[in-house]
Amino acid sequence: MSAYQRKIFAIIASAWLVDQVDVALLTFLLGSIVVAFGLTPTEAGQLAAMTFAGQLVGNVIAGMASDRFGRKTVFQVTMVIWGFASLAAAAAWSLPALMVCRFLIGVGVGGEAPVAQAMVSEIVPANVRGKYIAFMEGFWAIGYVLSGAISFFVLPYLGWRWAFAIVGLLSMVVLLVRRSMPESPRWLADNGRHAEADAVMSMMEHEVERATGRPLPPVAPSVTAVASVPVPHQNPVKTLFSPEYRMRTVMAFGMWFFALIGFFGLNSWIAVLLKERGFSIVGSVGFVTLITVGGIPGFFTAALMLEKVGRKATTAGFLICAAVAAYVYGNAVDQTWLFVSGFVMQFFMFGMWSCLYAYTPELYPTRARATGAGFASAFGRIGAILGPMIVPVLVRDYGPATAFQVGAGGFVIAAILVLTLGVETRGKVLEAVSH
Repeated sequence: MSAYQRKIFAIIASAWLVDQVDVALLTFLLGSIVVAFGLTPTEAGQLAAMTFAGQLVGNVIAGMASDRFGRKTVFQVTMVIWGFASLAAAAAWSLPALMVCRFLIGVGVGGEAPVAQAMVSEIVPANVRGKYIAFMEGFWAIGYVLSGAISFFVLPYLGWRWAFAIVGLLSMVVLLVRRSMPESPRWLADNGRHAEADAVMSMMEHEVERATGRPLPPVAPSVTAVASVPVPHQNPVKTLFSPEYRMRTVMAFGMWFFALIGFFGLNSWIAVLLKERGFSIVGSVGFVTLITVGGIPGFFTAALMLEKVGRKATTAGFLICAAVAAYVYGNAVDQTWLFVSGFVMQFFMFGMWSCLYAYTPELYPTRARATGAGFASAFGRIGAILGPMIVPVLVRDYGPATAFQVGAGGFVIAAILVLTLGVETRGKVLEAVSH
């Protein structure tokens, strides 16, 4: 790992940061938009759901397109889509127009996720690969804070439209920076473009030698042997369900689905439970903000443990600990326990996100890496949509604590899938994992 790979990582992570700013904007602008268009609660909910729906579509389409047309091209296209959609949202004249814009923002942002995962996996060295993908996922928390800051300073003076416009313009700046990013040499080689792959690889080797000030060591014989094995050029979707990868696919899809049912089912009812415990609306928002701070060290702890302990143990451990903390939070009897268990719950739930993003792209070969990450994430979006729909029915019949029992159950099922069907990928080059 050298300054050159860190520069490439910074370019990818900066795009990840800005798109999370755009996703989070609606959280802070929804109140103003409700007033501007006179929305009912149902209409406001439909508007919020458009981003999730767009992300689901983007996960699938961009993941497959990245394996077909290349990482760099699709990565740039996704940013153009959500950047222009954000600018268009600033000029939206009606609720349907704004819903279309938020859907397109979701398509662009959702499409960027599997491509970014694949790119970092294929460029960062094996011994720190999981850590850096986990760090990248941590940028969404920073994006959330920046989104709030932009809204705080822009909303009172210029209105909600200018907040969308500023983020859209910011995406164009990041797009210009992104042009210096190389195509993945693994993808080029996998698609028979060997001269281009060699040119990119030679350039990368030269940059790393210049950054480190010493010649590179020879390639390990074991890596050469694995890389020389012929690769079947199979349709990426067929690859996911081929005998070699079928169990990995079941694990990845189920892990994302149940983990996100738990996460979004819980988060939609955190403030409601606080209200049941006597907090005011303003007080509950402040309380949730405070316990969410626990998620920031959760990201970085997971990133370190992924490399020290391994993918399976860390992912399953964070899921199980999140389940225990969620159950305790849902049954807390006083404010002290609410805060302590809530802080710990956010620590493990946010760390869980780092594990999901780091582990998933390592499960598949280059020809299906982005497709696999995209489909798994899409199953997660289905869970994200279903969770907040299922939980209210259970809460109505059995009380608010049920939301946290359901969330805990989702985390436990995801952990069981990882422990029984997962493979360990820590420290292995991608070619060795895929074979």
